Amino acid sequence: MSSQTKGATGLEGRYASALFELAGTDTLLNQVSEDLAAFDSLIQENDDLNNLIRSPIISRDEQGAALAAILEKAGMGDLTQRFIGLVAQNRRLFALRGMIRAFQSQLATHRGETTAEVTSARKLSDEQMTALGASLKDVVGSDVTVDATVDPDLLGGLIVKVGSRMIDTSLKTKLQQLRLAMSGSRLGV
Repeated sequence: MSSQTKGATGLEGRYASALFELAGTDTLLNQVSEDLAAFDSLIQENDDLNNLIRSPIISRDEQGAALAAILEKAGMGDLTQRFIGLVAQNRRLFALRGMIRAFQSQLATHRGETTAEVTSARKLSDEQMTALGASLKDVVGSDVTVDATVDPDLLGGLIVKVGSRMIDTSLKTKLQQLRLAMSGSRLGV
């Protein structure tokens, strides 16, 4: 196993490592990375696609056929199409988003980048992503790849995880802290 994929554990890590090994060249790695990022965005934005992937009652053949049509229409590369088809055939679509994150993380490590997991209440604009990436680069000291997800429950603000560090400026957390502080003052603490 190559040095880029050491440490990949769990279902998501094993599938991501296999895909990383198959892609091999930087050109193909970049194409697969772009395809997976685009597909992950499609999953986030489309409830029907998300339900298709997560549904245990849809047969593997139906999931595979539907995904093949979607991937073809989206213009995904051959390796990406075959990989997602295999994941569907093996009934592991429930873990696909984790596989995508694990692949992106392995690619970032291969490139000497640090990955920051950023969760926001709304989708960040390209300008916001660029500014966030530059700010994180200043703090971390190396190139930072931003893996952005959306969680409307946050209400506002961001949660940023870089390695073992986490910064939570979400409105949801601030409200919870305020609620705890107020309940503590009522108890005379």
